[in-house]
Amino acid sequence: MAVSAAMVKELREKTGAGMLDCKKALEEANGDMNRAVEILREKGLSAAAKKAGRIATEGAVESYIHGGGKIGVLVEVNCETDFVGKNSEFREFVRDIAMHIAASSPQYVSREEVPAEVIEKEKEILRAQALNEGKPEKIIEKMVEGRINKFYEEYCLMEQAFVKDPDKTIAQLVSEKIASIGENITIRRFARFELGEGLEKKQENFAEEVMAQIKR
Repeated sequence: MAVSAAMVKELREKTGAGMLDCKKALEEANGDMNRAVEILREKGLSAAAKKAGRIATEGAVESYIHGGGKIGVLVEVNCETDFVGKNSEFREFVRDIAMHIAASSPQYVSREEVPAEVIEKEKEILRAQALNEGKPEKIIEKMVEGRINKFYEEYCLMEQAFVKDPDKTIAQLVSEKIASIGENITIRRFARFELGEGLEKKQENFAEEVMAQIKR
């Protein structure tokens, strides 16, 4: 059965889980709301959503250097306690995030961080593209909104597909880790440096390089 936005909203209000997690649970439950709640609880995602509101001020700053110094990343990931901040599972998670940033080059942590002027400029470009494609004006705004979501998926860390498991987003990975560790976890900030960035140079696929390094 088709899952409606209203059903997703209702499940989110019942459990506090993320929108995408709610949609997937409803699809798995074939629209059965009670079963969808059970699925989220079984996966620990309902509990993870409740933990997500708690203050996280401990954690770790991780560095990742790739390709003999071609790319460098610093990322701060917060948790609730120093104990978890020193935990090997948490530290491995933080390193995975740093590696992902090196490979996928996000510009922002989340869509809420994207400046309004950046989005407006992007919408102007997308409207012009749609007009040049000969699309009817009455559907252009809907197309622009759809393409803006693609912009978020490309440039916002939390909405990117995780390089080591493209079937899940970074937001889903964080939710799973919250459920596993039992504390709120937030990716606070990051900085990514690429050797010669902004200078004309040979194009390389750093995502493929990073994945090749992981598999060694």
